[in-house]
Amino acid sequence: MTVSKGLPEKESSDPLAKLGARLAEQTYVRRGVATSSEPIRVALVDDHTMVREGLRLLLRSTPDLVVMGEAANGADALALVQRLAPDILVLDLDMPGGDGATVLRDLAQSLPGVRVLILTVHAEQEHLLELLEAGARGYLTKEAASRELVDAIRVVAAGEIYVRPTVARLLAAAVVAQPAGEAARSSFQTLSQREQTILRTMAQGFSLSEIARQLGISRKTVDAYKHRIQAKLGLEHRSEFVRFAIEAGVLKA
Repeated sequence: MTVSKGLPEKESSDPLAKLGARLAEQTYVRRGVATSSEPIRVALVDDHTMVREGLRLLLRSTPDLVVMGEAANGADALALVQRLAPDILVLDLDMPGGDGATVLRDLAQSLPGVRVLILTVHAEQEHLLELLEAGARGYLTKEAASRELVDAIRVVAAGEIYVRPTVARLLAAAVVAQPAGEAARSSFQTLSQREQTILRTMAQGFSLSEIARQLGISRKTVDAYKHRIQAKLGLEHRSEFVRFAIEAGVLKA
């Protein structure tokens, strides 16, 4: 286990490291999610040194993200989080000494305040649903990290769930097709038109901030609608929104 004290000067052959090095030399360009007003403290967990190096370089190009430390296996990851209490843990799934799913479950019990963003080579349809239900706050494939990692960290730090907008359809395709449930359809019809729109877009994987921008309303207003939907339908996790939307026939593969 190591705590970052500086960045290596040599250039890595890893694509993420090269991209991070290029970004570090550029003027910061705001991406799709607003910069946090407070530094977001991040810890990285991956058993590949080159991947961690690339992630550090990538995140160094953003003014509101601070990499506090890193670990190479599950056991060290738990010790790292207990010692540093980062805001966000970027966590790989496949590691020696305790896999990422085990770390996630342990943290959900011992340190629920630490938000976990899964960053893995596995496609979303392989593990996303079970990990969201286990307490993960986001899921991102490594192939998308160079484009989306910064936004993903900010979204998770803001208390939202991060999945790619296309992921809900992948989830829908992975669920055994069932006829739309009459009870779910009837419950959906009890929602206002705005509530129906917000439920549908949440199930499609959009964050509350993205929905607010699409509808031209504040994020606070979207959050209020979300809580109304939860109260009316008894939904809690993002995965439950997806399942309900599939059952109601408003989200298709």
